Amino acid sequence: MTTIRPRRSALYMPGSNARAIEKAKTLAADVVIFDLEDAVAPDMKAEAREQVCAAVQAGGYGRRELVIRINALETPWGEADLAAAVAAAPDAILVPKVSSAETLAAVGLSLRKLGAKERTRVWAMIETPLAVLNAESIASAARDVDTRLDCLVMGTNDLAKDTRARLLPGRTAMLPWLMTALAAARAHGIDILDGVYNSLSDAEGFRAECEQGRDGGFDGKTLIHPNQIATANEIFAPSAEEITSARAIAAAFDQAENAGKGAINLDGRMVERLHAEMARRVLALAAAIGERSL
Repeated sequence: MTTIRPRRSALYMPGSNARAIEKAKTLAADVVIFDLEDAVAPDMKAEAREQVCAAVQAGGYGRRELVIRINALETPWGEADLAAAVAAAPDAILVPKVSSAETLAAVGLSLRKLGAKERTRVWAMIETPLAVLNAESIASAARDVDTRLDCLVMGTNDLAKDTRARLLPGRTAMLPWLMTALAAARAHGIDILDGVYNSLSDAEGFRAECEQGRDGGFDGKTLIHPNQIATANEIFAPSAEEITSARAIAAAFDQAENAGKGAINLDGRMVERLHAEMARRVLALAAAIGERSL
């Protein structure tokens, strides 16, 4: 099993806000996404870039995964953002407006030319209608080691804008696109994060959307406020009941008499070897979350 890194909560932090950048060191988010794109006004782009990259290089964020979202490469700031991010060496660089695998190939080539450290991975925003239609092709770029693709991130607000779909409770219009992207990510062995929830005053609605994302198979949720972290961390983590069940299933298949069996009777229900694989992933995620909280 590949190494699991908890990504239950991924908090966007405006790159132009020095206080927010510093505050991120104290927050319980699994991932901090320093945003140089949507959250930064054009006249603040250069200052935000310098501020974010200096913070990433200085460190002090503990076990949190640090990601820099750059501006699209075709914008006036994209190339400078990418070069500065490579020098800062975050855990990942988040590329917006990825609508084809060719974009990721170009990013991978740039990373090689810039001498990016191997540990720096690439994340891709799925936030255009074309990106949804090309989701499998985009995710397949992860098969090319040069692209470094490690995670997809849903940009639901941009999707709603471009499609004119309404973001209503339950996200009926959005679900086919969410699940298309998720299937593409899983087909090529990478993680995928759900989009943001815009209402900061609707805790019940936020919880419901987190549960929907978890039940759909997402690894975590992108967030716009620290107040959303605790709920996301809770919902995208295995419950105590799930951990207990996973331990029982894994232990049963570890018994010598079950070594060659594809299915067994466990407490009156049929459990297949695939359930043992699922159980071991639950236990690995729980262990990784436990290490994250140390």
